[in-house]
Amino acid sequence: MSSPATNRPRSPSPPPRLMRAALEAVQAGHAVFPLCPRSKKPAVGDWESAATREDDQIRNWWSARPYNVGIATGPSGLHVLDLDDGRGHAPPPEWPDAHGGQDVLTRLADAAGQPYPGNTFAVATPSGGLHLYFRAPAEPELRSTIGRLGWRVDTRGAGGYVVAAGSVRPEGSYLVRNHASIAPLPEWLIEALTPPPPPVPVALDLPTGRASAYVAAAVAGETGAVTRATTGSRHTTLLRAAVRLGRLVGGGALDEHTARTALHAASDQHVGHDGFTAREAETTIRDGLAWGIARPRHVAG
Repeated sequence: MSSPATNRPRSPSPPPRLMRAALEAVQAGHAVFPLCPRSKKPAVGDWESAATREDDQIRNWWSARPYNVGIATGPSGLHVLDLDDGRGHAPPPEWPDAHGGQDVLTRLADAAGQPYPGNTFAVATPSGGLHLYFRAPAEPELRSTIGRLGWRVDTRGAGGYVVAAGSVRPEGSYLVRNHASIAPLPEWLIEALTPPPPPVPVALDLPTGRASAYVAAAVAGETGAVTRATTGSRHTTLLRAAVRLGRLVGGGALDEHTARTALHAASDQHVGHDGFTAREAETTIRDGLAWGIARPRHVAG
């Protein structure tokens, strides 16, 4: 005769660890998708559209393989600051004593007269970095950025994703550092991350003939690169653009005043941000144009 214990229904087995991590992310309100095991690479195509909160789909995915867990930040209403460790990377001149993104964010907060925004849900990464989770504003739409805030500070917003806590890579695991509720993205960070308006088009007095389209494209390409340049790369980008346009000036394909005006219009939006000055812009443009003019590039007309 069977004992009472043998007739009791068995408790369901707990879900596998990484499936549980995916389900916990969904319980927190996030949309998830699978990443390749022990990797940050998406395991599905069109991952942003595939990201889901559906229990059945999640169980099907994570029953098949021990996938890592990706959180699509846009569909999840998140904006995540990705503060990377600085080991092996030379710090930029503006932050010579910074050891990584956390140090830079501290300095940015001080400069803005704001507290360090650490009172929010946070995940430590295996490489020594930190993900600070924030609720994204309804407007403006903030997309992912690389270095816009500063050295070793990236962000993940619309069009981006982060690796969720519980995921594993060869160098270690993603672990919750702070179990706090997810805070709204501070206003000073929203302002810093809001893309600048497109620059006012500069009227260009370009030469006529077959070379004009090439020169116009060159001016647009170089000034566009300057406009998009981020902290830590602005000087190099502006100098390179000035040199390249200077070579066209030296070859007679572009008027020097036109080149100078276009470069100033592109760099003006950076003046006053993170120590970038009008004097630095003027010096960089002057030096770059002079170097390029001395090494002319002739364009067939």
